[in-house]
Amino acid sequence: MPEKNVVSWNSILSGYLKAGNLGEAQRVFDEIPKKDVISWNSILSGYTKMGNMDQTLSFFQKMPEKNLASWNTMISGYVECGEIESARRIFDMMHQRNNVTWITMIAGYSKCGDVESARELFDKMCEKDHLAFNAMISCYAQNSQPKEALKLFDVMLKAGVSIQPDGLTLASVISACSQLGELRFGSWIESYINKLGIRMDDPIATALIDLYSKCGNIDKAYNLFHGLRKKDVVAYSAMILGCAINGKAVDAITMFQNMVDAQLQPNLATFTGLLTAYDHAGLVEEGYQCFNSTKDNGIVPSTDHYAIMVDLLGRAGRLEDAYELIKSMPMKPHTGVWGALLLACSLHNNVEFGEIAAQHCFELEPGTAGYYSLLANIYASVGRWHDARRLRKNMERKKLAKIPGCSWTEST
Repeated sequence: MPEKNVVSWNSILSGYLKAGNLGEAQRVFDEIPKKDVISWNSILSGYTKMGNMDQTLSFFQKMPEKNLASWNTMISGYVECGEIESARRIFDMMHQRNNVTWITMIAGYSKCGDVESARELFDKMCEKDHLAFNAMISCYAQNSQPKEALKLFDVMLKAGVSIQPDGLTLASVISACSQLGELRFGSWIESYINKLGIRMDDPIATALIDLYSKCGNIDKAYNLFHGLRKKDVVAYSAMILGCAINGKAVDAITMFQNMVDAQLQPNLATFTGLLTAYDHAGLVEEGYQCFNSTKDNGIVPSTDHYAIMVDLLGRAGRLEDAYELIKSMPMKPHTGVWGALLLACSLHNNVEFGEIAAQHCFELEPGTAGYYSLLANIYASVGRWHDARRLRKNMERKKLAKIPGCSWTEST
């Protein structure tokens, strides 16, 4: 039998790696008499997929020859593991980079919420293609900076025929519109998709479901949902929240059951929608069961989940339970949590918990007048006129700004 050349060895190595058999892959790698850069890159890739970056780094340092793929594999591995500083060290060591290098780093910073560093790298890129724009627009959309996402999309459109948006671009842009409640812009995107002949794939349709449902056009959202080729957890979660915020709590709960029947694993967004449905329907016990079931699904409730539960308990008059829930939180409550308790106290004229909630709101957002107004109204409701006047005078003296009213609904 003729001796195997390196191409044959690499083919066997690749086969074991694709099958997820890292042990056999390691054995084959060790037996290769003359390893080339492809052999080394293959084993690097195998260990990065396992999340074993210590072993990956050990191989990387032993490589007699490295190419761009070697360096990019290291960066990608560290990004996947959430080790952005290690990824940046590798990036800074590189004498030559390609767009994959830059985009992987931008995506890494996006993942850890460092939008400023992502934009810094984006601006340093000499030749930006549509994938680079996609990465940065997605970064803004995923990190609650929708206006910046739309600004960059506008820059992309003005870049000329050399850079054209694709489905991923539009999905991120629609997500930004959803955060802003910009229904008219979403409708323009639908026309733009038809004009360019871009296929309405599931990611775009799911983003539009989120947009239309948040803007009050739940029927359009339903139509898009039922037209999906494959309904995943993202689509179901968007639809569950859409039903919840549009007063269709029963539909939201039914949608969740359909999702469970389809053997899809719920995520944080799913439970946000479901808890919102229970909150809007005033179903306290069901809400409690849902909240506790997050742990059964391997999910740690977020601060927003706690805020919804506080609102649900508070509106039902269970203010002490709401306060005890806040005290049990493993993370620091934000103003959404304390604000929910304060609002509930104003509905039930409860001074005791109202003062506690208001004090936390004052400390977290000292420049917001709404919290002072709510506490002043609580004082007035129980005849404590002196305290009510004192708060209102403080507001005038500090010239506090009221939170402007807003609506998800945008007329077309």
